Amino acid sequence: MSRKRRNFTAKFKSDLVLELLKGEIDLNTIATQNSIQPNLLRNWKKEFLEKASIVFDDSREENIKEKLEAERKEKAAYAKKVGQLTMQVDWLKKKSTEILGPDYESKFSPKPFDD
Repeated sequence: MSRKRRNFTAKFKSDLVLELLKGEIDLNTIATQNSIQPNLLRNWKKEFLEKASIVFDDSREENIKEKLEAERKEKAAYAKKVGQLTMQVDWLKKKSTEILGPDYESKFSPKPFDD
């Protein structure tokens, strides 16, 4: 009999662990009700308790905000550069057509790849 791997959401895991921490229902009962192994539930509880302090870590939140702001600035700078280069290419194509004629590209070597 092969078993299919089940994926559990973070919400589902945290709800079960919180129910376990309340102590109203024991671990084996919760495991049986949800058709999961008791050891898996123990591991979730252990992981939950280890990472609980992260919720109150303010420096982590500030660090994330700083990283997001830096990423936004970098993307804005790239967008600005792309816009500037696009305008330059368009201007060069226009001037080349005015000065050299509409078939100016045929006077030069072929492009290594097509657009």
